[in-house]
Amino acid sequence: QSGLFKMSEASEKASPQNWILLHPAYQQMKDLEVGDSAQVHAAFLVYMDLAEVRQWKEVTCVKIPELQAVLLEGREKEGAPIQTVLPLPVHRSLCHKSIRHVLDRGFPMLLCAVASDSTLVYQRMTDGLVTPDPPVGPFQDVGRRHHRKRRQKN
Repeated sequence: QSGLFKMSEASEKASPQNWILLHPAYQQMKDLEVGDSAQVHAAFLVYMDLAEVRQWKEVTCVKIPELQAVLLEGREKEGAPIQTVLPLPVHRSLCHKSIRHVLDRGFPMLLCAVASDSTLVYQRMTDGLVTPDPPVGPFQDVGRRHHRKRRQKN
């Protein structure tokens, strides 16, 4: 009887993966034929996060032949500008040229690193350097002031 239990337990564990394969968005991504199944899987996980969890609007997938990758495009909310999201499995490397291909499309870009445990980390990418916002909080540059005071006393 324990053998039967293990078989049914194994089939139950396999079925959650099957729903992904049957999902219309996954089928659409697969039909783009990018050739990298790990990137397609990563794109699907990001799609689900954007469309179902974050409630982005008009989330679609696009093939970028130069990268052999699936990009996602969508709006954070109704009427917001379109943003491009590049889902990338953490084991896959990325070069400057690849980022340039995505940025040259003209939309704001998010890079989404997808870990093997399905953890997603989003990073906004920009065309050029961006000045950071000033720190928030009661920060003072006391180190320099003390140094100056000591010099003046000598």
